[in-house]
Amino acid sequence: MRRIYAILLLLTISACSNDSTNRNPYLQEINFRFEANLNLPTYSPLSNTGSAIWVPTEGVGIRGVFIINVGFDQFRAFEASCPNHVPNDCSTMILDGQLATCPCDDYEYSLFTGQQLNRPDDDDDTRYYDMLEYRASFNGSSVTISN
Repeated sequence: MRRIYAILLLLTISACSNDSTNRNPYLQEINFRFEANLNLPTYSPLSNTGSAIWVPTEGVGIRGVFIINVGFDQFRAFEASCPNHVPNDCSTMILDGQLATCPCDDYEYSLFTGQQLNRPDDDDDTRYYDMLEYRASFNGSSVTISN
C-alpha cells in the first residue's frame, strides 16, 4: 500500500510544472465590469452577426474595448490598445469593420479571433502578441464584458 502512495506522490510531483503563461508585457491587467444593453441605440449594431463596436468608456479596459457579435448569441471582446506597444499616443486601435488596426505601425487584427493578421517576418525572433481578450457573456438583451 505504501508503494502505491509513493508512486502516486511521485506522479503528482512530476506532473506539476512551474511554466507560467506568457502574459503580454505591454498591457496591464485591470479589473472591470461593463454591460452593453443591446436595446440602446449605441449598442444595437451588436444585434447583427459580424457587427462590431468600440466602447471608449473610461475604466472599461485600458483604451476601451471592441465587442463583436460572432453569431449564435456568442460575443467576443478585446482590448482596444495595441497589444504590441506600451500604451501611448498612437496605440489606440481603429475599428474598421471586423478588423482593428494599430495606427503606430498598421498592424491588423481580426476581431473574430484576436489574431494579428500581418505579422512581420523578423529574423531576430521578436515576439508579437495577439489581442488581449476579455470575458463576454450574453444574457437576454445585454452583453457583459469583464476582466
